[in-house]
Amino acid sequence: MPRHITEADLALLAFAREVRSRSYSPYSGFRVGAAVFAGGEIFQGVNVENAAYGSCICGERSAALAAVTAGHTDFDAVAVVGDSEAPTVPCGACRQFLAEFNPTMRVIMGGRTDAVDVRRLDELLPDAFVRGYLDQDDGNDDA
Repeated sequence: MPRHITEADLALLAFAREVRSRSYSPYSGFRVGAAVFAGGEIFQGVNVENAAYGSCICGERSAALAAVTAGHTDFDAVAVVGDSEAPTVPCGACRQFLAEFNPTMRVIMGGRTDAVDVRRLDELLPDAFVRGYLDQDDGNDDA
């Protein structure tokens, strides 16, 4: 269910739009800009493609890596803007990656038009595999 769009959402989206032009996307031609809001700061990122396709990185993960590099591991929100007409949703790998840093964060999505969609990450990735699964006691006391 789409959420109410706030001024803060639109501001974060503007940072994602601004950085999208720096995308390195010679193969797909699909430019993506992203911005993560964490610790009161904004961290930008873009998609970076590679001739070895498996080595590519999405804009959302690029922005997340910038935030982590600055010492932030609790994200409030992420904005993503792609070259699509409709709001660009994070890919499945990015959804899982972002869930590590807050499975309920706001996800603000935009595209080439003024259309904007806002969801919570857990709406886009229900039942994410998160840290809690690794912290569970399996009942084996082998140690």
